Amino acid sequence: MLKRLRLLIILQKKLLIQLKRLQEILTYHFSVFKVTGIVESDILQKITEKIELSPSENNNWEKGRNRFFEICEAAAHNKVRLFIDAEESWLQEAIDRLAEEAMQKFNTSSAIIYNTLQMYRHDRLQYLKDQIETTDYFLGFKIVRGAYMEKERRRAQQMGYTDPIQPDKQATDDDYDQAVALCISNAERIAICIGTHNENSSLNGVALMNKMGLEAKDEKIFFSQLLGMSDHISFNLSHHGFNVAKYVPYGPVSAVIPYLTRRAQENSGMAGQMGRELGLITKELKRRRQEKS
Repeated sequence: MLKRLRLLIILQKKLLIQLKRLQEILTYHFSVFKVTGIVESDILQKITEKIELSPSENNNWEKGRNRFFEICEAAAHNKVRLFIDAEESWLQEAIDRLAEEAMQKFNTSSAIIYNTLQMYRHDRLQYLKDQIETTDYFLGFKIVRGAYMEKERRRAQQMGYTDPIQPDKQATDDDYDQAVALCISNAERIAICIGTHNENSSLNGVALMNKMGLEAKDEKIFFSQLLGMSDHISFNLSHHGFNVAKYVPYGPVSAVIPYLTRRAQENSGMAGQMGRELGLITKELKRRRQEKS
């Protein structure tokens, strides 16, 4: 286990260095990692639930913290923006605390460290507001809807605590839009990545930028979609000058396939949009065939 964790740290550092070497080609650089790859989930859960750690667990927690800040320091040194991925609610508070500490330490002149907010949780909008009101350093957030809804609801029901998930999709959409608006209206101190495969959310982000008089290429605002998903959104945003990052998961097949499956499930509610996207792809293929004939 320790050997595997050390290998993950080395690979992450090598990736950050390689991204730095691409500086002459790429304008912006991002890297993403999951804290659960360097700290055991059981320990994150205990920290979140404020349960005292055993001596061995505390030792592992300190090692995990050191690994976390090594990665953040490498990102800051190489000027690579680092997205800290979100997890289930029973792990997230521990991750939030790490992200907040890293932002305070490394976001001194601009946002390098980004936390991820899952807006299908009914408490995340308030968390965002609290961060804006109670901090004085640069903030970075990746705004997403979330990917653990079934697991979250099932666990809450089984254990008898309040469901952390929004009552319906509309509530999620509303909080998502409000979070994006809040970040863009505070763009002097907040950098944001609008992570969505939703056309309306993307158009809303564009409209808010125009309303605030922000340039399409404002380096504090990015849109992002997974590679191979909603490419029509990515292309059109990029075509009109907006910053777009394609999110490319990497890692063991056993870890990446479940991740991509969750993303597909997350987007299954956009049946109309997905059908239209397929229609656009079919139309483009037909146009290209006609050009060749």
